[in-house]
This record gives sequence, C-alpha cells and structure tokens, in this order.
Amino acid sequence: MEKPHSFSAKLLNGAIAGVVGVSCVFPLDLAKTRLQDQRNLGTQKQYKHLVDCLWKVARAEGIQGLYKGMGVNLLLINPEKAIKLAVNDQVRQMYGGKRHTLPLSKEMIAGGVAGFCQVIVTTPMEMLKIQLQMAGTQMSASPRVANTSSAVAAASSNLRTFGTNSSTPPKSAARIAQDLMRSKGIGGLYKGLGATLARDVPFSCIYFPLFAFFRLEMKPGGDHSENPGPLHCMMAGCLAGMIGSVTVTPMDVVKTRLQVIRSGQGEAMYTGFVDCVHKTYTNEGLRAFYKGAVPRMIVIAPLFGIAQTVYFLGVAERIMGLEV
Repeated sequence: MEKPHSFSAKLLNGAIAGVVGVSCVFPLDLAKTRLQDQRNLGTQKQYKHLVDCLWKVARAEGIQGLYKGMGVNLLLINPEKAIKLAVNDQVRQMYGGKRHTLPLSKEMIAGGVAGFCQVIVTTPMEMLKIQLQMAGTQMSASPRVANTSSAVAAASSNLRTFGTNSSTPPKSAARIAQDLMRSKGIGGLYKGLGATLARDVPFSCIYFPLFAFFRLEMKPGGDHSENPGPLHCMMAGCLAGMIGSVTVTPMDVVKTRLQVIRSGQGEAMYTGFVDCVHKTYTNEGLRAFYKGAVPRMIVIAPLFGIAQTVYFLGVAERIMGLEV
C-alpha cells in the first residue's frame, strides 16, 4: 500500500514536472500552434510541415523566435500541471484504492475531475501563449509571398495578432493581459474556455487510465507485486500521452483558432465553438481538424513522460524531507 504523501508535495512535484517537460519541447508546441492556425482559404500555405515551420521561424525570427511565449508558459505551467497531477492523485486516494487497482470508471472520473479543475489556469495561460507564439508570423512568410509589395501588405494585414503588427514590437504577456482585461474584462483571458474543457476533460479521462494500465503492464514478466520503476513511468506516460493527444486534436485545433485574435481582413472569424467547427469543416474539410497532430503528439508524449517520471520519483518529497 502506498504511503499518502502531503498534498503540497503533490503540487510541488507537478510544478517541477511541468517546468522540466515544457523546457524540453516548447519549440514543437510553437510549430503546432502555427500549423493549426493556417486557414488555407485559397492562399498558399506559409508552412508545409513541422520541419518547414521550425526552419522558417528560426530563419526569419532567430532561434529565440522558437521560444516565443515560453516565459508565460513556464510561469503558469507550474499551477496547471500541479493541479492536473495532484487532483487526479487525490481523487484516486479518496476512492480508497491502491494505485493501478481502481475500476476503469473511477479512473476516468478522477482524470475528468483533474482536467476540469486545471482549465482555470490552462485557458488564460494558452490564450496569452498563443498571442506570443503567433507574433511575427508575417515576418516568416515565404519568399514567394514576400516578393511583391502588395503581397507583403496583404500578409501584414491578414496575419496581425493582438498587440502585434509589422511596424511595432510585440507586446509582453503582461501587456497583452492588461489590454484584454481592459477591453473585454476577465472573459477576454478565458476566450476558448468551452473548447479547452472539451479538450482537457476527455484527454484526462483517456490519459490517466491508460497511464495506470501501461505503467503496470509494461513491467517485464507482468509482475504486479511491486511498483514499476522510473523507466516504466516514462514509457507509460509517453504512450498514454500520445494516444490521448491524437484523440483530442480536433478540439485543440478549435481552441487554437478561437484564441488567435486577429485585426486584419480576409481571415475566417469565429463567433464561438459551434461556428468555428462549422466554418472549419465547410472551408477546409475534415482533415483540417488534425492539423498539427504530429507536433502535438511529439510535444505531449515526452511532456507527460517526463512529468510522470519526476512525479513518481518523488522529487518534492526529497526536497521537503518526506519519506519517498
């Protein structure tokens, strides 16, 4: 039977895990955001695929361009991942089961509660992160588009994001948040809340039961008498994260498009969740809902593999002097 550790230790483990994971995979997350936002409404695609996106961003905006938005992500990933991992673990303990022995229905409930709770931090974090990640997209337009002054003017108009255009430097996350609060109130920071819930609750319902299953079943010889080691945590977290991320990618595409704030003409604008789903399907077809699926999968798999490894190693317990 596991020793119940303090909730504060669970929170600290989640925070450490989030920082380590995000630091490793952030450029891929930026590429995922930019690929998902490409509307393909009769215009040439700015990015062909993951590698092309990373190359063009690095060439046009420098290596630092690959890390736009990482600051706010690192700041808020601490409470976000802490809430997700700790709430899931706490709910499972409330059900009174050992780790990996709860019925599937209770595993899904615990995961769903964790996903529901985390969106209070996830939504504003991703809202701000996306504005920063999309800043400078007009600078990294393809050379063919940039050859004519009219094309440049159109790109500059169409690709502006909130607080960013071709003639002024990008605003900080704090300034963007301040402008959103001033113009739209607290709701400005929570734009896309419904889509975030529609993504994170199902993801958590899928991810946590799969992680619990894979972590146990990956042990050589199927020996369930002892807790699996860190390597099994890593492998189980990666595999469960990969499956969960692909499953909810359509909701992630909708969320991303709702949260990108544009000031130019010629781009599809959305009034809400249903309108975004309808226009995306009508204009671009079913495949559009899986844009960015590969980089998202590559991001989520190691992110949760690292997170679960740090969490189950009990780094916080060691720091706090608790028995692991």
